[in-house]
Amino acid sequence: MSTPVTARRSAAVVAVASLAVALSGCASREGGGGAAEGSDFPDGSITLYTPTAAGGATDLTARTLGAELEDDLGVSVVVENRPGASGSVGMQFLAGQDPDGYSIAVLPVEVSMLQYQDFDVDPADYDFLGQVNAQPGTIAVPADSPYQTLEDLVTAAQEDPGTLSISTAGAGSIWDAGVSALSQAADIDVQAVPFDGGAPAVTAAIGGQVDAVIAGIGETAPANADGRLRVLAVFTEEPAPALDGVPTAIEQGYDVQIGSWAVIAAPTGLPDDVRDTLESAIATAVEAPTYVELIESGGNIVTYRDADEASEFVDEESTRFAELLTS
Repeated sequence: MSTPVTARRSAAVVAVASLAVALSGCASREGGGGAAEGSDFPDGSITLYTPTAAGGATDLTARTLGAELEDDLGVSVVVENRPGASGSVGMQFLAGQDPDGYSIAVLPVEVSMLQYQDFDVDPADYDFLGQVNAQPGTIAVPADSPYQTLEDLVTAAQEDPGTLSISTAGAGSIWDAGVSALSQAADIDVQAVPFDGGAPAVTAAIGGQVDAVIAGIGETAPANADGRLRVLAVFTEEPAPALDGVPTAIEQGYDVQIGSWAVIAAPTGLPDDVRDTLESAIATAVEAPTYVELIESGGNIVTYRDADEASEFVDEESTRFAELLTS
């Protein structure tokens, strides 16, 4: 796992830079956590937004990382939910905040795809500070469902087009895109039923309100383990250890590979010293045992990319979703 690199300067350059900091508020990069040398940031509470409802994977990620960031930064980190419209409400809110480091957010994969679904969300509006996890996608049915395999579900959808219902985290969400990906791969017509977040979408499937749910493994694996849901397939290339015995969609003849991930972001235009301080604190937070345990216990993957790598990754994902969602 890489960490931010500390710039090395001569004593004379450091002296000049220190004077510049005093005059302009700019600071040089310092790795290893905490505020960058010469910077007053942070000197007050930070709000860590999540554009999702409470109880879902992104919300839990934000709350656990927030606690770790508090320890490293030495200030209060308050988590605030701003759900709505597949996360676009919270993302638009973040983009409109001052780029001072006191408003940051855990943003899910939808930040790279909503622009292709008529939402006013543009990745260019954010400074990405680091990727913090990855979450494989799954499809599951209620425990008493007649569908024992993905093939059973596909066959039912083919026999009665347009009637089989699949709940998702919302129109425009990654799991809504998962419905499109499955529909294309299996040549079926199904109803995508949007909910405001992954947790209520899974709850709807558990309660039998829909025929199936497409959601992250962190939201379906626990319900699969205690018998409330039956996961039919994992949307990854290889089987998932958290769902022992559950085949991939690829193994069942349907080439569907889709999953979620999360990055921490701020409104674009952060000062360099603020960006470096937050990036360093995030790199430390993702290694914390409490965070690693949270992510891995749900079958997810602790996946860290630094600020530059995360920005490049979001660009690559945006290109991929442009092909999937506009074809």
